[in-house]
Parts: sequence; structure tokens; C-alpha cells
Amino acid sequence: MVSFKNTSALALFGTLALFGRTLRAEPTTGEASQPEVPAARPASSAPAPSLHHAPVSVATAHRALTVVADIRHPELVKRALLIYRRSGDTVYLETDFKRAESYAATIPESAVVSPSLEYLIEIERLDGTRQPAFASRGEPFRVLIPEDLADLRERALAARLGGRRSEFTSSAEYVSFGRSTGSTIDPTTGDPRIVDDSFYRLEGSYTYRPLRTVADFSLRLGLVRGRSPVSLSESDEGERNQVGLNYGAPTITVRASDFIHLQAEVLTSITEAGFAMGGGGAIELGDHLGAKLALGFETIEVFGTRVYSRLDLLPGERVRVSPIIEVTDMPHANAFGVRLLTELGADLGSGFHAAARGGYQARKSTSGGASFGATLGYAF
Repeated sequence: MVSFKNTSALALFGTLALFGRTLRAEPTTGEASQPEVPAARPASSAPAPSLHHAPVSVATAHRALTVVADIRHPELVKRALLIYRRSGDTVYLETDFKRAESYAATIPESAVVSPSLEYLIEIERLDGTRQPAFASRGEPFRVLIPEDLADLRERALAARLGGRRSEFTSSAEYVSFGRSTGSTIDPTTGDPRIVDDSFYRLEGSYTYRPLRTVADFSLRLGLVRGRSPVSLSESDEGERNQVGLNYGAPTITVRASDFIHLQAEVLTSITEAGFAMGGGGAIELGDHLGAKLALGFETIEVFGTRVYSRLDLLPGERVRVSPIIEVTDMPHANAFGVRLLTELGADLGSGFHAAARGGYQARKSTSGGASFGATLGYAF
């Protein structure tokens, strides 16, 4: 028989156990369950164009510079512009990028000069607005351009000339070979005629000196009048040996090295026999603007040929002495003669210079004559 006391204790224990299970099953007021809310996503921004570019730090002078870039979202870009200016300039120039394997724009060689150039890149959007894509107009990117050897040489030569690259020159010369044996027979004696063999020359020229691969070029215009040992017609005694030449000669001198220059010319002329062509050339060994040796030739149809050597010596800062040896059959002669000349030149200052020449020439040992001439020039 179970006592009342034990029964009451068991009932109390069961009631407490049931109450504990109920507490564990029901959440407390502070821990009430809430529905799970997903994290909010940020609103996606509209795509914007951008440009990727590897800057060019150094460029070669006088050579076009190509700038390459890549554009993201090109469908949003109306055009991309390369904007540049030479060092010292205040005004920007611009050129469009063109599509190739990537986008490329070219700065012309005329703008790629020492010491530097500046550039930046801008994008123009579809609505016409521009935005900087690389550097800016206020802070452009600078490209260094080292001065090349040709620039240094040109500047040094121009300094020697005092910046005077252009020159006008006029000259006059009288040449006498004495009395030469003519090509016709004197009917009174039956012997070859002996005639005066002489001529005079007037010439004007203009020269410009680029001082680069083309060292200089010039144009000479002149006339020659004289008497030839060769009879040119059956006209009167006083006219049959008269000769004449009106000519023009463009000339170019090319630098092969610092001490070798090559010269070429074309001669167009009108003689008493009609239109005639000719040409000439020379090689210069030494300083083109100073002491040098020149070996050359010149020939004109009908009128004749001359071969010469000329040595320019500089005994003083403003003085030049030039011994000249020339072999020629000009004008219309039937034999070559030898000319021995000396020319003395002087720098008069302010761009003016003058020269005088004199010498002796002959076609045969028993007869010869003197020559003399003068030159006046102005450089600017």
C-alpha cells in the first residue's frame, strides 16, 4: 500500500517536469522568430567610357610619332582626340584616333622637334561633351626629343655664317688667250688665219644653304661674248669668229660626309649656233665653308669644256686665297689651253664680301694673255 505522502511527491515531480518541457518548447518574448529578409543589392551604375594608354616618354626628332590607346565602351564615344603642341607653343593642335588593331593617332614630323612636345588625350561623348582621358590641358604629358646630329651640325654651321643662309653674288671676268691659229686660211698668204682669242663673262647668282644633306643650292645666270679661233660662218671678216652664250645653271651641293661634298649642275644655254645643253660636277674635300680642295668639270654643247682644280686657303679670319688651275677649249676653240689663276677674297662685314682674280692662260707656248675679274656678294 502506497502512502499518501509518497503519492503527493510523485505528482509534484511530474507536474514540474511537464512545465519544464513546455518552457523549452515555447520561445521567450525577446527571442520571437522573425522572417528572414535578403540583403539589399546596390543599384547598378551606368557604364562609362574609359581609355587605357601607355605614355610615350622619348621620341626621335623629325620622325612622326604614333600614339596608341585602347578604349572601353567605344559605343559610348563619338571620337577620341590626341591634342598636342610643340615646346614653346601656346596653341594646341589635335588629331583623331583611328581604329586599327587598336586606336592610333599620329603627330606629324613637323611637330616632333627638340627639345620636347606635350600631348593629352580627350574623349568626346555622344552628347558632344568632352572629358580628359589622359593628362589635361592644364597639365599635359611631356615627351622628350633629343636633338639629333643633323640638327647640331646645322646649328653650328648656321652660327659660322652668322645666320646668313641666302646670298646674292655678281661677277665679271675678262679672259685673253692672246692670238691663236684659226681654222680658216688667209687667201692672201695661204696660211691659217691668226685671230684674237678672248672673251668676257658677266654672271649673277643666288644661293640658299639648308646646311643639311643638301648643303646648298643655287641658280646662276650669265652671258659670254668673245672671239673664237674657229670660224663659225662665212660672214664678214669681223663677224665670222664672234661667239656668244646666254646660260642658266641650277646647281646643288650634297653632303656625303663632314669632309666630302658632291656638286652637280645642269646647264641650259643659247649660243650663236642655237639651243645647247650641258652639265657639270665637282667633288669637294675639306671644309665646305672653309679650307677645301675642289675638283670639277663643266661642259656645254658646241661652246666647249673646262676641267679645273681650286684650293681655298684661309691665311686669316677674313681672308681667302685660292690658286686655280683650269684646262679649257672654251669658247669654240680647236685646242685646249691652260689657265693659271689666283683669287683673293675678303669678308667685308655686315654680310658683304668681295674677291678679285687674275692670271695668265695660253693655248700654245708662243702666245698667251692675261685675265682679270672681280666678284661682289651679299649674304643675308
